[in-house]
Amino acid sequence: MRKFSNLDPFERRGPLDILKWRITDTLAGRRRKDRDAPFVTPRVENDGRALACDEPSLTWIGHSTFVLRLGGQVIVTDPVWSKRVGPVARSTAPGVAIADLPPIDVITISHAHYDHLDRPSIEALVRHNLAHGRAKPTLMVPTGVGRYVEDLAPVVERGWWESMTLQIPGRDVTFTLVPQQHWSMRVPWDRDTALWGGWVMRGPEGAAYHAGDTAYFSHFAEIGTRVGPIDWAMLPIGAYDPVWFMKPQHMGPEEAGRAFLELGAKQLVCMHHGTFKLTDEPLGEPPARIEAWWNAQGPGPAQRARLWVMPIGETRRL
Repeated sequence: MRKFSNLDPFERRGPLDILKWRITDTLAGRRRKDRDAPFVTPRVENDGRALACDEPSLTWIGHSTFVLRLGGQVIVTDPVWSKRVGPVARSTAPGVAIADLPPIDVITISHAHYDHLDRPSIEALVRHNLAHGRAKPTLMVPTGVGRYVEDLAPVVERGWWESMTLQIPGRDVTFTLVPQQHWSMRVPWDRDTALWGGWVMRGPEGAAYHAGDTAYFSHFAEIGTRVGPIDWAMLPIGAYDPVWFMKPQHMGPEEAGRAFLELGAKQLVCMHHGTFKLTDEPLGEPPARIEAWWNAQGPGPAQRARLWVMPIGETRRL
């Protein structure tokens, strides 16, 4: 079976590294303790009415899940509505219940990890469409990911830099898969046999970029050049501590800020924080650090409106 690899050199972590992080570092007192626990990510009530009209908008459901209205289509990214991802419980309820969503046209998946490809959530979205008398949503996935979901809904696979324009009468959106620095696995024997990537979704109102899961790497400027301009860049800012373990696969807030500048995007939309405590940093730390970076090294306070640190459940017009 084909194996995929990253564009930049990748420092692979294995079972001994996990043992060091989870056990050895704990016994040695090197693991951080939450300074702000208990912390609950800010959440606003959203009954879905803001998504009922055709105006372009972006709604954060939590983690890497957004509902995007673009080009008249309703797009869901990396859908996770489940209460748990493996042993990790959700810290804050999803921003909008599936029952309160409009029917979904497209679901994008960035890679096969369980906190980004959650089959129960996809199944629930399919049932939601069928209950409204609508066809199943189209699943846009990287090469090789289709085998995990092809029994649920129609699948379109793409490799890096490959595009597809999904045509719904009068509503066209072009989807392009772009490289990311990460890896893939569902079970121990299928590691890196399915590709990973971010999706750039371009409609008449502009382009939204969902980075999925990624470390900082040297190709963000190339993404901005090859598929730009990008209006709304959804970039991960959490799951980075301990840095020695996470750096090859996840970005911290400052690296996300650097990636944003290299992309040349108009808005930085923060994600992959405040929902599941996957790593050692306090849940409330990533937003505070991206704010500090923005003011000290980024565009600055005068352009604060370009930084979107959204509460879960918020809908913003695009």
